[in-house]
Amino acid sequence: LGRMKPVIVVHGGAGRIFKEREEGCRAGVVRAALRGYGVLKHGGSAVDAVEEAVQSMEDDPHFNAGCGSVLNEKGEVEMDAIIMDGKKLDSGAVSAVKCVANPIKLARLVMEKTKHMLLTDHGAHLFARAMGVPEIPGEKLVTERSRERWKKNLEPDSNPEEFQKDLGTVGAVAIDSEGNVACATSTGGLSNKLIGRVGDTACIGSGGYADNHSGATSTTGHGESIMKVVLARLILYHMEQGMSPEVAADTALDYMKTRVGGLGGVIVVNKAGEWAARFSTKQMSWATVKDDELLYGIHAGERHIKSVDEALASESEGF
Repeated sequence: LGRMKPVIVVHGGAGRIFKEREEGCRAGVVRAALRGYGVLKHGGSAVDAVEEAVQSMEDDPHFNAGCGSVLNEKGEVEMDAIIMDGKKLDSGAVSAVKCVANPIKLARLVMEKTKHMLLTDHGAHLFARAMGVPEIPGEKLVTERSRERWKKNLEPDSNPEEFQKDLGTVGAVAIDSEGNVACATSTGGLSNKLIGRVGDTACIGSGGYADNHSGATSTTGHGESIMKVVLARLILYHMEQGMSPEVAADTALDYMKTRVGGLGGVIVVNKAGEWAARFSTKQMSWATVKDDELLYGIHAGERHIKSVDEALASESEGF
């Protein structure tokens, strides 16, 4: 055992990241990647690692997932999440859930404690209660920024589409030392969306997909476009045809752009442990750890490199 070198890749959402939020987004994806890598280093599974990384970003108000999620038309938080294990293609997802701090944990419970793959809204709520998942007041998930944006979008001359550009779905993919891959994705969705709108995140093959035979991917961007091309599965299909993660990601993103005019971003790891973080939007916050080396960036072509030890040291000093 221990044949594979573990790898984790995370994203904090593709879109437009405003200057004043860049540092927080960078710090957030780095923290998530380091946490996920910590799990892998101690012999944890890929599924444990991606859940840990995504939970870290759900708890970070910089991202549109968990606390900090955008609000629907009624001013409420409704969240979607998915997790998938590449070993037997087991997956669990939740959609339109409220009053839960970590939808990704609920998605994992769906995967492990039910015979189903997707629970929604009221049913997901009842299941969470049955599983003893703590219920939190919806307001706890609402940040000042989300409320401001929601109000702005309600103005008669506003264009919510304009604000969709900084979406901030979060996700992670990993391969563990045994060669198992996994993915996890979580989001608050689109600002001012219709009540009950579910995007790509909770949909297997769109928001994420993991298969030990090829690899794992998590997506972010315009949900409806991602669903039209089944983006996550499309990338793995390209890798099955022999493409590298980077070429597969670019090919699929390019197809989504030309075919349906959709922009987005993806993170990918293949069964050999090669990874990619690619996007057709202006920005995407991402981070990865492989061989005890941390890489991260936000802008196209941006790549910072640190040793994990150095990163952990500055992490404990609070970035």
